Amino acid sequence: MTIGVIDTGCANLASVRFALERAMLSYRVVTRPDEGAACERLILPGVGAAGPAMAQLQARGWDTALKAETRPVLGICLGMQLLFERSAEGDVECLGLIPGGIEKLPRPDDGVWPHMGWNTLDFTPGAEPLLAGVKRGAHVYFVHGFFAPVGSHTRANSRYGSEVSAIVRKGNVAGCQFHPERSGVVGARILTNFAKSSA
Repeated sequence: MTIGVIDTGCANLASVRFALERAMLSYRVVTRPDEGAACERLILPGVGAAGPAMAQLQARGWDTALKAETRPVLGICLGMQLLFERSAEGDVECLGLIPGGIEKLPRPDDGVWPHMGWNTLDFTPGAEPLLAGVKRGAHVYFVHGFFAPVGSHTRANSRYGSEVSAIVRKGNVAGCQFHPERSGVVGARILTNFAKSSA
């Protein structure tokens, strides 16, 4: 089983690659859809802004390919946000794989913007394959200034002033707003679950 890690040209791939290696998961970095044809799953990582990332996906044909994708897909941080229909970060049209839009995260009265640091996951045990073996209240690492409001596709949430979708899913497409590759043992479990689950 090989995971294709999509290179958007503006994502920090190193931390994702190192996390997959630590978990002993096979992967290959893919720039174009044809390079990922033999991979059983795809990860869309993201660090940066929605506009440049979408421009790279469109230039390389990923926008069309991902809309027709039936393999499991996991978006991480910005990669999760790009799964939605639109982002308020530059008012950018995104992939539209999950209904809804991305909004700017309000600054909490006692916090800073963007949200950077460890926070807990709240979820219904057994409802999301990515969270198999993860305890409710587990800590994961966030770095983001935009967010998906909690809705019908939310599978885990967190709170940073506002309620934030931490994990979302629609069918074969899932996303983590946090960085599993930077979230220690919990993040490693989530990546392994992605590699081994049927969803």
